[in-house]
Amino acid sequence: MPTTQGHLANPSGSLTPNAEARALIKQLCSGGDARIVLDPETGLNKYMSAPYPRELISYASSTANDISAEAFQFLLIERQLCSDGGFDYAAGLDALRARIAACYALESNVEIAFAPSGTDLEYVALALASASNGRGVHNILLGADEVGSGCIHSAHGRYFARETALGVSVCPSDEVEGLGAVSLADVPLRCEEGKVHTSAQICDLIEAEVEVAAMDGRQALLHVVHGSKTGLILPEMAEIDRLQRKYQDALTLVVDACQARITPKAVKSYLSRDAIVFITGSKFMGGPPFSCFALIPPSFAADAQPLPAGFRSIFRKAEWPMSWRKQSSLDDSANAGLALRLSASIFELERFQGAAPDVLRRCIDQFRHHVRCELVEPLGLQLVEPCPPGKQASMAPHPLEMQTLITLDVSKLARSRTFVDAQVIHKALARKG
Repeated sequence: MPTTQGHLANPSGSLTPNAEARALIKQLCSGGDARIVLDPETGLNKYMSAPYPRELISYASSTANDISAEAFQFLLIERQLCSDGGFDYAAGLDALRARIAACYALESNVEIAFAPSGTDLEYVALALASASNGRGVHNILLGADEVGSGCIHSAHGRYFARETALGVSVCPSDEVEGLGAVSLADVPLRCEEGKVHTSAQICDLIEAEVEVAAMDGRQALLHVVHGSKTGLILPEMAEIDRLQRKYQDALTLVVDACQARITPKAVKSYLSRDAIVFITGSKFMGGPPFSCFALIPPSFAADAQPLPAGFRSIFRKAEWPMSWRKQSSLDDSANAGLALRLSASIFELERFQGAAPDVLRRCIDQFRHHVRCELVEPLGLQLVEPCPPGKQASMAPHPLEMQTLITLDVSKLARSRTFVDAQVIHKALARKG
């Protein structure tokens, strides 16, 4: 099921290949894992996107996209200012925290942690959940196949690549020291035929897993999905409230809003329920790949514990809020690539939030119209609805979250019977721009 999206950036205009631009591109490809490296033949990364603007309107998936010409120019200026006055990583990330807080109208006591990828963010949730219990974590994922393949390893408290963002060589599937025992459960969002389960059905499956955690004496860490790769938002808020009333402190909530298709109002609603919120800047927000952050409710900072020893190979000190930073033994170096990617993402978010509502509505409507006219109808495709059967009305309150991403069912095409076939189609579309 290839997914296409509307995103904030509209890469147009050409890149001047001077020394300054080349140096910026090199930095934007640093401080991540192997997925960020550009293929020398295509000039694109694993996700077929580029950390530089292209003259075409780029094809974008729900995983990553190109940087816009405007954001690239913004970074050229910002990078020059940093090089003129020196680069203070901690101060730079604190400035980004202030910009993020302004964008989402966050209370001053909401903390923010940074990571290169959504996969790395999983370690943040595990550390906070394990600190609540000390006897291990039962991690409950919703629709793991719709949130990212690498998350399976990190959600288990294990390394997911051969090298971390600090350049430390690790062995994939080895446990991260200090996270403790982590068990994993995957609650499917869809049945085998691809139909979405109802919120009540999903909550029945969740309750069974929370009971498993209780029997083992472990903290239940539940992933709520706010915008999966097919646009799903599950479970419904009423069901979340019921689960919290029933299990109280035995249940820790984390919201996977990594698509960034979420309003400040929704963010505030989750934080008021003590949920950690994951957001990435490289999808709907339109920044370059590998720029992520976690919004942490104040209750976690009040009980801040020393971070696991294994985090010394994953995070830098400044990437954690002061509540953890002051008692941390993490590396005190800088990741300029991450700081620049984050800055570009927030630049795009600020542009988006400055646009008039009628302009945004028109853009979303045009996006959906063109996908229908240029892909769905000519190819005879069907759409995968981002809601359970009979719940189409639930899309109305979520125009941003559920209408800026369209999932195409290509299974009826002669050459797309398997998932691998769908990947071939996806790559062909990307190569054609």
